[in-house]
Amino acid sequence: MASKFTKAKSKQAYLKMALYGGTGSGKTLTSLLISEGLAKLCGKRVAYIDTENGSDFYATDVPERLVHPMAFDFDRIQTAQLMDVLEAVETLDTDVYGVVVIDQMTTLWEAARAAYNGKKTVIGGIPIQAWGDIKRPYKRIVSLTRDGNYHSIYLGREGMIIDKDEDGEMEVIGTKMKAEGETAYEPHILGRMKQTMEKDGNYRISVFFEKDRSGVLTGRTFNWPNFDTIKPVVKYLTGVEQNKLGTAEENAEKDVEAQEREAQKVEAERRDMYELIRSAILNAKDESQLKTAWALTNGKKGKLGDLFDQLQTMKDSRKAELREAA
Repeated sequence: MASKFTKAKSKQAYLKMALYGGTGSGKTLTSLLISEGLAKLCGKRVAYIDTENGSDFYATDVPERLVHPMAFDFDRIQTAQLMDVLEAVETLDTDVYGVVVIDQMTTLWEAARAAYNGKKTVIGGIPIQAWGDIKRPYKRIVSLTRDGNYHSIYLGREGMIIDKDEDGEMEVIGTKMKAEGETAYEPHILGRMKQTMEKDGNYRISVFFEKDRSGVLTGRTFNWPNFDTIKPVVKYLTGVEQNKLGTAEENAEKDVEAQEREAQKVEAERRDMYELIRSAILNAKDESQLKTAWALTNGKKGKLGDLFDQLQTMKDSRKAELREAA
């Protein structure tokens, strides 16, 4: 059997990025600045999925805006409905669009939870068996945008990571994107955004890169991030075909199919082995030939399973017939 391993080569064709932070931390602006550069790079347009009407002011000129006072050029869908977003992603024309921004994943995850049984769910009141149905469309959106042949950026609100201290008291031990468990870690770049007020009364926005699988940005902080910030990573993208991983559910379905095919193959081999030994037993002309035929079962009892007992009965019967004939 040929080895499934091949020499490792980069297959990261497109930028896959997640940004999270509190209100006013600059997520929308930064995503548009990066998207603008990516769109120029690939010669296609930006598809912006706006679940909170956060992009409105960026679709018009705002002379007082410190960064990019001119309107951004992008196409947009404004909806907070999970299935609208899923349809938009599933039907995306990749000949036209080279960048997809979802603003925000937090809203979509809330919509997924609220859609259970057609009504808003109570926190902690969702039966464990329902989580598969709740996550399915959301996970599909994540899978399509992560594996799609285009650049994608997820935005999300900041949430707290809470744990018990030594005295059993609850304490905040960190921050995370407020979305389904592993959403923020699906892309290969994850940045936490922050707004800081300066002593002179002005503010600045910054991003701290918690993760970058290329190793270029990890652990670094940048003020007023834009396309130039991520350029060092972009140059390593192949821009050809994105390696597709699929959802856990899709992969499980493929695994089940593969296991069924393997089981059918094993059963066919077992039946062929049985027929071979059966024929040898029935065609044995004397006890010496019968002994040779039975030797075919050596080391195969486990593989033959219940068919081994049938062959043993057949062998004993044939042995009696041969002795009677003699």
